[in-house]
Amino acid sequence: MWKTVLRRVLIMIPQIIILSILIFFIAKMMPGDPFTGSINPNTDPKQIAALRQQAGLNDPAWVQYCRWVGNVMHGDLGTSYIQQVPVTSLIADRAVNTFWMSLVSTFLTYLISIPMAITAGKHQGQWQDKLVEFFNYTTLAIPGFVLYLLGIWLFGFTLGWFPISGSVSPNANGFWGTAVSQFYHLILPSILMALLSTTSIVQFLRTGIVDNKVEDYVRTAKSKGVPEKVIFNKHILRNSLLPIASSFGNVITGLLSGSIMIETVFSYPGMGKLFLDSINSRDYTTLTALILIYGILTLLGNLLSDIIMSIVDPRIRIK
Repeated sequence: MWKTVLRRVLIMIPQIIILSILIFFIAKMMPGDPFTGSINPNTDPKQIAALRQQAGLNDPAWVQYCRWVGNVMHGDLGTSYIQQVPVTSLIADRAVNTFWMSLVSTFLTYLISIPMAITAGKHQGQWQDKLVEFFNYTTLAIPGFVLYLLGIWLFGFTLGWFPISGSVSPNANGFWGTAVSQFYHLILPSILMALLSTTSIVQFLRTGIVDNKVEDYVRTAKSKGVPEKVIFNKHILRNSLLPIASSFGNVITGLLSGSIMIETVFSYPGMGKLFLDSINSRDYTTLTALILIYGILTLLGNLLSDIIMSIVDPRIRIK
């Protein structure tokens, strides 16, 4: 299996290089620069020109790119033009919130979707299957921001069960008090994000169960008198879980990148909200660093999916 992993890691190297080139030059093509927002009728043009020269923005593009890559390889993602703090520490502070919300969302996604898919697959064509199908199509049809706003209105304003913004209460004191408050603040956005993420898992697993139920090996097992429970757990369900396992890495990446919308709606201080804020403020250093991180996370998600597939299905390993 190590040959499969090594091959995938080697393939990632040129992918990351191409990704870094695209990110840097697309960011440079955006109109304006970090100091554009500072210009007003009273601003001295010489002062702005001096700031651009000091930031290296007048250097050739390839010089700026090489300088940026060199700093990134040394763990230096630059300094935020807007907040005047190292981008590494800025992202690290936000990444903790996004990580915990994504972790809880991923757990809830599988906790909800797998039992639903198994129930629908085992009772194909019956009311349980139709109920799951209705839920699946409904969550697929509803735009994410609509469900998020509906959740805020119902569970935040109307029922008052959950907070509707922020990541911790200002009245939280001590380690445990702060931890409980942080968990309380991420429950509602995690549940709503998990509900939208169940669609593909339910559909893949339900279809796999329905298809595998009529395979020849299942008929053979039944003819030999193998109990139905054993046939389902050891043959049908195990084979049906292969597509789910292959998409596990991409689900994690999707949750991290998909947090942009929900963090914005809930004013949740995570990487997604930081990404949107950096676009609005033209904070190029933060923006390029975040896109690079999202791109690398996507590649790592694909790598994780391939590793999981090579574990559960030895046929795809390189010999």
